[in-house]
Amino acid sequence: MRAAPLAVTALAAALLLTACGGGDNSDDKATASPKGGSACAVGPVDLEVGPANAAPAAGDTGNIPVTLTNQSTPCTLEGFPAVGLKGSGGTISLAKDTAAQPQKLTLAKGDTATFTITYVRGKAGAADSLDARTLDITLPGEGTPHSYKWSYGPVQGKGGKADALNASVSAFGQAGD
Repeated sequence: MRAAPLAVTALAAALLLTACGGGDNSDDKATASPKGGSACAVGPVDLEVGPANAAPAAGDTGNIPVTLTNQSTPCTLEGFPAVGLKGSGGTISLAKDTAAQPQKLTLAKGDTATFTITYVRGKAGAADSLDARTLDITLPGEGTPHSYKWSYGPVQGKGGKADALNASVSAFGQAGD
């Protein structure tokens, strides 16, 4: 009597393993990713900027969380995003937070990760502030930045200059449970 249930279990296991891959289905090849996932990219990964803890006045510090949600096959994030603020004089890259500990994260479909932009608000029109209008974010492995409206006011420059900003970006961190 036990032979039949074992045979059914073995058959079910074989069918399940066959369904996991190894076939010649071109659709599987288009969505396949290496073990651990390929680099995350905007498109399959949604980016949400904010809501922010904006700096209300010059000299105050603000924090802007950026949340990434994977909508596709597993992908990986490692290190820091490249973040820049664009004003009338061009784009200035933000420094990496020196206290941040970068890690490699694998995001399955539906998983989220975050990073935070921290900045000191500057005085509007001051020579040592950047009147930022656009936030540019590039994920590791991507070449083209993705632009978002910057609505958090001018950003204070470092050392009395606006060519280096008193702003930084944290490493990627896992969000949620």
